[in-house]
Amino acid sequence: MASVTCGFIGLGLIGGSIARAVKQKIEDSRIIAYDINQDTLDAALAEKIADVATDSIDSHFADCDYIFLCAPVQKNDSNLQAVKAVLSPDCLLTDVGSVKTDIHRAIHEAGLDSQFIGGHPMAGSERVGFVNSKAVLLENAYYILTPTGEVSPDKLTSYKDLVAKLGALPLILTCEQHDYVTAAISHLPHVIASSLVNLVRDSDSAEGIMKMVAAGGFKDITRIASSSPVMWQQICLTNTENISGLLGAYIDSLCSIREKLDTRNEDALYDFFDSARTYRDSFINASSGPIKRDFSMNIDIADEPGALAAIATILALHNISIKNIGIVHNRESEGGVLRIEFYEEASIERAKEILGNKGYTVYERS
Repeated sequence: MASVTCGFIGLGLIGGSIARAVKQKIEDSRIIAYDINQDTLDAALAEKIADVATDSIDSHFADCDYIFLCAPVQKNDSNLQAVKAVLSPDCLLTDVGSVKTDIHRAIHEAGLDSQFIGGHPMAGSERVGFVNSKAVLLENAYYILTPTGEVSPDKLTSYKDLVAKLGALPLILTCEQHDYVTAAISHLPHVIASSLVNLVRDSDSAEGIMKMVAAGGFKDITRIASSSPVMWQQICLTNTENISGLLGAYIDSLCSIREKLDTRNEDALYDFFDSARTYRDSFINASSGPIKRDFSMNIDIADEPGALAAIATILALHNISIKNIGIVHNRESEGGVLRIEFYEEASIERAKEILGNKGYTVYERS
């Protein structure tokens, strides 16, 4: 791919990760960055991710081949007007938001339909900001593209090729399809996880016994409840109709399963769990998707001094970085006493092979 100039309006976790991937994957690429945080701009310059850093949306962006709107969604309207004033007719404008209908509406009102393709890299992290951005964040993650009806096929092909070059998996949907799909597999699960956490909080004893023993399945299905409340407030306020409709269907399904429980319907209960297990087991076990895969595994170790340190040392000697490590106290639904979490898929595969060769029993989590 020929060299490109990319402008970033906002350089947080997602914007920073895309910028890093551009620098890493595309030779002679040039990055123009705007952010309200001067420390972020200074860091981007110091790490040679940004070639130009500016504290305003100005003429520096006039030479861009692509401009990424990566600021918080509520800033899009004002930023869009500033971008329009300096936008080259040949530049493609895109965004990274997890709700697409509103930005498409704003683009139409601004008269920029022929220069816009919505973008949603379905990747993320519990950590935020440029300091936590990584080029690897995009690798093997679905990157949904929502072109307007007026954008040219050539622009769509070029952008699709750029996304693929960054290591992501481009997937083309309409903005309406995107918002319905993400409401089902990302937005609604966040609502459910948060409501389940609040239910346990309100049902717990004064001694906090539920909180103390919560592990395994409960922590897995509620992990996403630790996400930014501001971000999810905004998502719920912008994709309201889809989330509310699917929430209604989910409430109906809960009422149905409660009826099966109350009537002790053995066959129906079995079918309920069996159909869920069959469908869940058909999922691709990869890092794509809006709820990022947890790159972790469990290991059987002896209860003796130095056992944990021995594993950490083995991995360190092979230059494998550990994101988190700890003892699993509740193993009602999984094997292995020690859980290790890694930053990327390649690390877990190498660690599994190395530790397996040394006689450890490893349980990779799905």
